[in-house]
Amino acid sequence: MQRFGDLLAAGVAERGPLCVGVDPHPYLLKAWGLTDAPSSLVEFGLATVAAAAGRVAAIKPQVAFFERHGSKGYAALESVLAAAREAGLIVIADAKRGDVGTSVAAYGEAWLSPGSPLEADALTVSAYQGLGSLSEVITLARDAGKGLFLLCATSNPEAAVVQRAVTETGATVASLIADEVAALNADDATGSFGLVIGATIERESFGLRLDSRTPILAPGFGAQGGTLDRLGDLYPTDAPVLASVSRSVLQAGPGGLADAIDDHRRQLGL
Repeated sequence: MQRFGDLLAAGVAERGPLCVGVDPHPYLLKAWGLTDAPSSLVEFGLATVAAAAGRVAAIKPQVAFFERHGSKGYAALESVLAAAREAGLIVIADAKRGDVGTSVAAYGEAWLSPGSPLEADALTVSAYQGLGSLSEVITLARDAGKGLFLLCATSNPEAAVVQRAVTETGATVASLIADEVAALNADDATGSFGLVIGATIERESFGLRLDSRTPILAPGFGAQGGTLDRLGDLYPTDAPVLASVSRSVLQAGPGGLADAIDDHRRQLGL
């Protein structure tokens, strides 16, 4: 069984660090000439997968935009996930799940169990109920060769008051999460447990030290203001870093997706 950390390292080495979001915002559906309906989500998602295949290491479907359409939205997402797996793309389900006990275990089973209709290679999760609250899903990920990306230092300004708060140990909340995730990866050359760290934050103000084994999922490039040519400066680590772009690619429309991805690759020097 291949570990997610090895899969990620190989994918980034072969196709570079770009990760394309699959975010069917209503305004993007309209710009594409599509209605805001489940059938349009399939068309939108499959077009993005086709353009990303062979060009990038990973895609990151934003689950919320599918979930708002209920069961038909989830059926659309299942089609997109299946197509991405068939295309050889690493799939990160951006669901940001977090809970305790059997509840979080059930989330893990939905997104990380081999053969599940919603199977992905990795899942975004929240540890703001304590990293121990995720113990069930961490175990499931290990057993299934899957990965997790834990929210750590995010780009939204309102997050800073919590994530930069200092704990009784003198460490910030963000750095506490980062250190605990690094411990999960201690026995692996490239860990399967990563961190979500936004491209527009000042990492030092969060007290973060990047670990050489802990991969990074880095949103905030493109439309949110981060510039891809600074990727190495923003994340000085030997671990894989995925630069996530969504609107700056998707706004090119179905006929321009491939060219937009290629332009972003050029910005990365690829």
